[in-house]
Amino acid sequence: MNKILLLTVLFLSLYSNNICFGEKLSATGKINCDQDGMLVINGKRTFIIGSYYLPKTNAPFKELSVNGYNYIHVNADQQQLDLAQSNGLRTWLSTGSIKNNDQKDIARITELVTKFRNHPSLLFWEMEDEPAFTWNSAEPRIKPEPLLETYRLIKKNDAEHLVITNHGPVNLISTLQKYNPSTDVVACDIYPVIPAGIKPDYALHPDGLQGDLLNTSISQVGEFVDKMKKVSAGTKPVFMVLQGFAWEILKPETQRDKQMIKYPTWEESRFMAFDAIVHGATGIIYWGTDFTPQPSAFISDLNRVTKELAGLQEVISAKTEKLTVETEYHELGYSVDAGIEFIAKRANGKLFLISVNSDKNPVKITFSNLNKFKTAKVLSESRILDLKNGKLNDNYKPFEVHIYELQE
Repeated sequence: MNKILLLTVLFLSLYSNNICFGEKLSATGKINCDQDGMLVINGKRTFIIGSYYLPKTNAPFKELSVNGYNYIHVNADQQQLDLAQSNGLRTWLSTGSIKNNDQKDIARITELVTKFRNHPSLLFWEMEDEPAFTWNSAEPRIKPEPLLETYRLIKKNDAEHLVITNHGPVNLISTLQKYNPSTDVVACDIYPVIPAGIKPDYALHPDGLQGDLLNTSISQVGEFVDKMKKVSAGTKPVFMVLQGFAWEILKPETQRDKQMIKYPTWEESRFMAFDAIVHGATGIIYWGTDFTPQPSAFISDLNRVTKELAGLQEVISAKTEKLTVETEYHELGYSVDAGIEFIAKRANGKLFLISVNSDKNPVKITFSNLNKFKTAKVLSESRILDLKNGKLNDNYKPFEVHIYELQE
């Protein structure tokens, strides 16, 4: 019993300094988190759709905005922050961290935070990317202690805005939890669209993969959401950083194998986004687009996904509805592994079922106990399905997304 009590005290002391669920982070209450990890900005639940990079166009902020983004990483530059604001975009700024209690670092970060803390577009601060990850090593690139020191300095000068920390997809849960006291939002990057036979390079394992779970398919995105939820112990929002590039394009042009340049398809990008949402992610950010040719078919496909997410903002930011839905699979000559995963959301008086086929095989399924509904409109598709006796029947291709608007 004493051990349990001690562990409880340690747990509470570890997380009590920056739990943001339901806690107003300023007297104005501009930014806080709901109990399910969804950000609440100026009283409105908001799903984050972000990018690490500006598009390579004459009006990059407008380009992001019209394609559904609401969040962008910018330099510590007044003009960039102003342009973001004028295009309806929230921003995050990088501060770096305090190295060896360096007074120059302390002065630099203090000046940065105090200079931009009142800008209307500012949403987050970010200290260091993937602090626990060192390629081919168990040693962290940056230990938790200097980040906690930096976090406290940021909060001393700006109690309103959140701090976000992005982790690589590797490292133990227990290792990543050591960084929790120095962050308000936990993120994870996973880029699983990798051609077979690619020559391993930085961040790729000898098998040519970035992630290290048993599941090597694109449905590992959802599994990494689950991992980060364990890292956060259910006390912080979880964002996923998804693939905006081809791995081979990261290499110098003279070293690239053109046969290995593989971008996610529209179907793959759409699946990964909604797979993250189904598993509970409350934000999606794309990395790597700066390395990607623009314009390109891939950028167009990615914009198609972000515009769909933005068009469903009221739905994907809504609280998850508890439904007693039963499922039955029908024989197609294939096994069912993860099968169909789904969540229900209620928005604007309507019920939506967001579902993904997390299997590499086709699936035929019946959803039951939907007795009050007569039809299901399949969003982004020209289909309306009839329900009989509360049952919805449908077929899924491998890694396919179906979003149903259920109608009485």
